[in-house]
Amino acid sequence: MAYPNGLFSWTDISLPDPQAGSRFYTELFGWAAADQQGPDDEYVYTMLSKDGRAVAGLGSQPPGAADQGIPPMWTSYVTVDDLDAAVGRWTAAGGSVLMPPMEIMSAGKMAVVADPEGAVLALWQAGDHAGAELFNAPGAMTWNELNTRDSAAARTFYGEVLGWGFDRFGGEDAPGEYWLITLDKPAGGPLAKDAYNGGVLTMDDNWPADVPAHWMVYFNVADVDETIERLKNLGGSVSVPAFDTPAA
Repeated sequence: MAYPNGLFSWTDISLPDPQAGSRFYTELFGWAAADQQGPDDEYVYTMLSKDGRAVAGLGSQPPGAADQGIPPMWTSYVTVDDLDAAVGRWTAAGGSVLMPPMEIMSAGKMAVVADPEGAVLALWQAGDHAGAELFNAPGAMTWNELNTRDSAAARTFYGEVLGWGFDRFGGEDAPGEYWLITLDKPAGGPLAKDAYNGGVLTMDDNWPADVPAHWMVYFNVADVDETIERLKNLGGSVSVPAFDTPAA
């Protein structure tokens, strides 16, 4: 299985207590967790699966991250055919590299990067691990969204470095401004019927000024209200209450 250049193919989260995080998310989404060990039997990473198919990952925060005020966060991974070339395009277009390309054993090669406004992504060149094996189903990643104050600049940047196209949701006369990311996907693939690859939301003056540009991961659930109640019972909190969208 191989995914096309520019596709959102994986997501993971870094936590100060990965064991507690594993318990929380397996109960929340019905995931199964499989811890991976290093050569000295040390904890390395947790693979999370739904119905036997990989959906996400979980690991430890880098040392010192919590002391620097860096919160736990989900990271969106984009598949690229050639990581070194993609990083070169990224920096040439004004982006920055937070973690340079590195090999993840036989799984693949990754880099962590930030766009010119500071929104963070991971770029992934697949080896043995292509990415998630389930999308757009309950318990699986279903959408990735950039929240930015300059969507025009963001669209120019990502179009140059990842080859994305963009369609305005609802057309030019639609209230608000939301852009759908388009990507050519091989015929017959698991996502071939879905022309879209994520979205770009323009943050207006209603957003607090201290909220930076960021990427956000969406997971599909069968019942949002029921999932929220389960989240609260597990000790989680709600940042934005549930609401209906025109795309529902």
